[in-house]
Amino acid sequence: MGTSPIEVHYWASARAAAGVAGDSLEVDGPITLEEVVERALALHPGTRLPDVLRICSTLVGERPVNTEDPGSVVVEPGSSVEFLPPFAGG
Repeated sequence: MGTSPIEVHYWASARAAAGVAGDSLEVDGPITLEEVVERALALHPGTRLPDVLRICSTLVGERPVNTEDPGSVVVEPGSSVEFLPPFAGG
């Protein structure tokens, strides 16, 4: 089981909603972005995180994936996923 975790990073209001800067998701192989989101939400029940993630820009590695179906975006072990809420004044 030498598979690297997927590192999830929350920024601004997503960090505030989750209560942590990020999560490390242990995986056995590639999973979809949809699964990453489901697993991240399961780690923070009863928070505003679902509402915040719905409006976030999402990066897998350095690649913006907002216009893609989360069920078709593959996230490899060792990758990072970043959730960036819209910033006021932008």
